[in-house]
Amino acid sequence: MNRQTQTSAGGLSRRAFLRTSTQAAAAAAIALDVSRFAHAQGSDILRVGLIGCGGRGAGAAVQALTADPGARLVALCDIFLDRVQAKLAKIREARPDQVQVDADHCFTGFAAYKKVIEASDVVLIANAAKFHPLQMLAAIQAGRHVFVEKPHAIDPAGIKVVRAACELAREKRLCVVSGLQSRYHPGIAETVQRIQDGEIGEVVAIEENFLRAPYVIVARDPKLSELQYQCSTQYHFNWLSGDDVTQSLVHNFDRASWVLGNQTPVKCHGLGGRSSMTAEEYGNVFDHHSVVYEFANGVRMYGFCRTTTGCYDESSSIVLGAKGRASVARCEIRGPKVWRWKDKADAYQLEHDRLFAAIRSGEPINNGDYMANSTLIAIMGQISCYTGKEVTWEQITHSDFHFPPKPEDCRDDMEPPVKPGPDGTYPVYIPGQTVLLETPPPPGEPPAAGSPESARPPAQGANPPAGNPPGR
Repeated sequence: MNRQTQTSAGGLSRRAFLRTSTQAAAAAAIALDVSRFAHAQGSDILRVGLIGCGGRGAGAAVQALTADPGARLVALCDIFLDRVQAKLAKIREARPDQVQVDADHCFTGFAAYKKVIEASDVVLIANAAKFHPLQMLAAIQAGRHVFVEKPHAIDPAGIKVVRAACELAREKRLCVVSGLQSRYHPGIAETVQRIQDGEIGEVVAIEENFLRAPYVIVARDPKLSELQYQCSTQYHFNWLSGDDVTQSLVHNFDRASWVLGNQTPVKCHGLGGRSSMTAEEYGNVFDHHSVVYEFANGVRMYGFCRTTTGCYDESSSIVLGAKGRASVARCEIRGPKVWRWKDKADAYQLEHDRLFAAIRSGEPINNGDYMANSTLIAIMGQISCYTGKEVTWEQITHSDFHFPPKPEDCRDDMEPPVKPGPDGTYPVYIPGQTVLLETPPPPGEPPAAGSPESARPPAQGANPPAGNPPGR
């Protein structure tokens, strides 16, 4: 990835950033005149397919159609047909002239993504994060441009697929745009640049917060199988979502890494568990996490997320410097130099504007480096919370751990990897007992008893939690 695409202005001088932004805006404006361009297949139309019909999927589809008047929604899929139909109606209401979906292009099931890819030129992936790596690789292999929501994987094995997919996209000159939309927000970009220019002095520490009530709670529908129920409330099952550090703090960690010049941490240690959100509807995820990361330059980043009701809530990205502090998400600086960005921007829309402008111009954009690294920063923190162990960047980078089953092995009639116990609640990981990452033995020595090559200690409840037998 070239520096301009890699940093999305974060590593450029302010003058270069403004020049680049002007050029991007001009490219987007040119792209709106679709009569000046012909798609590679001989048409001005760009066929858009949507994988995942939750709220974010519908939003991404509307933004994609808004970004380019030549875009046409042609196919959708989800595990549930009623979701497909409901979101199709919502998208059609917003962009009626750009929806060309018939009943034969509303697909369901774990394998339905293949049909959406086949029908499309641009694929929007916004379903359970477990499947993002597999589906983006399949789309790129098929020669499609891709938008992928965050997080881009839920485990180290998935990140390896993401990196391979993004490298293939470079070779094929295809676009890959990440749902880490902060990189496309001009106010955040300006804030990051000012921090890097020294306006708050040397960065000393970073505090990242995402404290709130639980995601939407889905009551169990007795007509659904256990697998269908878990898919209907996927944020509450770690084998589908990766849990809250990976799901929620990934935005925060992406901004923090950007502030530090796209650095990755050397190591982290985390604390987490369940305190009050323990009923059946909360699945097998934790309800609170705290992670401390250490970077090579000595900076420490403190990440906190919580999904409990009746508690203090905060969403913030705070950078503490020797001469001041910056609130990155709020685009403001306090200290000897006081500054605040006062314009407005919709980064969710801007990322799609940039994607379609790049497709039309023939100059591909590829967010692969930071989308993989920022997601892996979140994953290492999540695994540290689950295990209670320190996790190093080297360790997480080389690990092949995955939450089973593998995405490609998921079937509509399979049994889910975690089931409720006799009391109806789901087992969770136990920090200090759970082993997830491989620990290779010294050269020439066999694996020690109790190492990841042996069985993982049992978790609370009648069934083991989602997690592959370590060492696979």
